[in-house]
Amino acid sequence: MSAGADLRRLLPSVEQVLQRTEVRALEARHGRAVVVRELRALVEDARTRAAAGDRAAVESAAADLPARLAARLDRARAASLVPVVNATGVVVHTNLGRSRLPPEAAEQVARIATSYSNLEFDLAAGDRGQREVHAETRLRTLVGTEAAVVVNNNAAAVLLAVNTFAEGREVLVSRSELVEIGGSFRIPDVLRKGGARLREVGTTNRTRIADYRSALGPETGLILKVHPSNFRIVGFTEAPSRSELVALAHEAGVPMVEDLGSGLLEPLAGLDETTVAESLRGGVDVVTFSGDKLLGGPQAGLVVGGSARIGAMRANPLYRALRVDKMTLAALDAVLVIHESGRAAADLPTPRMLSASVDEVRGRAQAFAARIQAAAPSLTLAIVEGTSAAGGGAAPTAEIPTALLRVAHGVKSAQQLVEELRRGDPPVVARIADGALVLDLRTVAPDEEDVLAAALARVAGGDA
Repeated sequence: MSAGADLRRLLPSVEQVLQRTEVRALEARHGRAVVVRELRALVEDARTRAAAGDRAAVESAAADLPARLAARLDRARAASLVPVVNATGVVVHTNLGRSRLPPEAAEQVARIATSYSNLEFDLAAGDRGQREVHAETRLRTLVGTEAAVVVNNNAAAVLLAVNTFAEGREVLVSRSELVEIGGSFRIPDVLRKGGARLREVGTTNRTRIADYRSALGPETGLILKVHPSNFRIVGFTEAPSRSELVALAHEAGVPMVEDLGSGLLEPLAGLDETTVAESLRGGVDVVTFSGDKLLGGPQAGLVVGGSARIGAMRANPLYRALRVDKMTLAALDAVLVIHESGRAAADLPTPRMLSASVDEVRGRAQAFAARIQAAAPSLTLAIVEGTSAAGGGAAPTAEIPTALLRVAHGVKSAQQLVEELRRGDPPVVARIADGALVLDLRTVAPDEEDVLAAALARVAGGDA
């Protein structure tokens, strides 16, 4: 008999382990199928070690199978989507979920998610209703437009507009606006999937209204103006004004669609972004924008404009595939209530973080540094000047002055500190600047400071 076969005899069978009292308790909690699956994986791993002649590992596995099974089941049960502390200073952080919802929006989502609702039921008439009345009614009032429609993101909004007005036809877009956003999302690809043909206009850095006029023809379905998102072209540049494009589109009898991207409802100091209302007042027929960027709400694509144009988009069969669910509508409506009441700058996390002064951030950083220094003397702390970012493809050239907490450790490198913070519970996502770990409290909520302090104490080897 081989050494591996001899070692395998030390391992109990799956059925034997299932009969143990502590494993029966795990079965009651997690379900038999999951317990059997994870137990078989553990036993198979132990058998592999036995075949390799690793006696110590096999004996340890045989003695600890129930405990190892419990730990494995807890890991399998844990959610993969977890809250993180954003200490990067990027306010609308695409990789970290973009905008944070305010508590009242989260509470409204929970109420709607855990009950039946009047999603498509008219309570006054006692008959079938329209989901479009929720959130969209308030949105129309806020931006001063005739109609609105909500889909699942801004890419979907652009796709629906293109498919509705230009399927089988041409869409005129300046070469300077053929952008690629994160995840290889490209405007030309969206147009193609929408059933339209791209007609490139002008050059990368200079496009004139005459270029659009020359490109117009019987195959033109719409003129599309696209937010540059995550870049700016500077230097020797030229672009037609919004009013010139609107006039040309109306002269040609085709819709003028503008993808604003950022979703700014009210001007924010330091951000050179067009508001939705400004675009509409400029005569644009259809404006699309995101719900989870500067608007500060849930992921959604919002479309506003004249009733005829929006009605055509709503009648498009594609709309049903792109529309949002009740929880998105609940969150969006709650956020729009805050905008409507004039409380956005104070009560919505995204506008509040963007408008926080450098003095405010510096004061928080100084108080936080004093707290950490006393509890974790192995850390060297300093307040340094820096910049935050709007993020999310909004205002790519805007640098928001901020105060950074610079953190150094006597032994651990900045990279080690960043990695240990990221692997904590909850994870803390920070960044490295000039070779040091830096934390920007602009994007850390006051009620997260205790968690951040505990995380720093952990990586420093002390307690906070």
